Amino acid sequence: MAPKLPSTKRSLPIALIRAREAIMGPIREMLADTGVTEQQWRVLRVLAEYGPQDATEVSERACLLMPSLTRIVKRMSEVGLITREKDARDGRRQTLSLTAEGQALIDNNLTTAVSIIADIKARVGAEEYERLLDLLEAVAQSKDR
Repeated sequence: MAPKLPSTKRSLPIALIRAREAIMGPIREMLADTGVTEQQWRVLRVLAEYGPQDATEVSERACLLMPSLTRIVKRMSEVGLITREKDARDGRRQTLSLTAEGQALIDNNLTTAVSIIADIKARVGAEEYERLLDLLEAVAQSKDR
């Protein structure tokens, strides 16, 4: 007998997409009036959390491919949300930093962003929320094995 695919109701890839859309809806609403995309928000978040860093590190931490990050960084530096400086030792490398305007954008949306997280935790429970994050991290790490 040929193997059978699971129902789409129990398909992990489809379930992850459904969950992503449920989570990203409120975030998209939060960002609607900022002029910042979801990807740009991730870059801002990474720089706010880790400080100035190499573009490769930002790419990995923000889950963005380097060609995409290159375009995003160009736009974000043009509008004054981040700065980019060439590495003195290696001109191919860039260090990205958050500007005061970039930090202000984070600060202005902090209450809403925290509220979105609190709402998700309330829906699934704080322990299950943390467990979900741990499980997703385990799945992400398993690709490296």
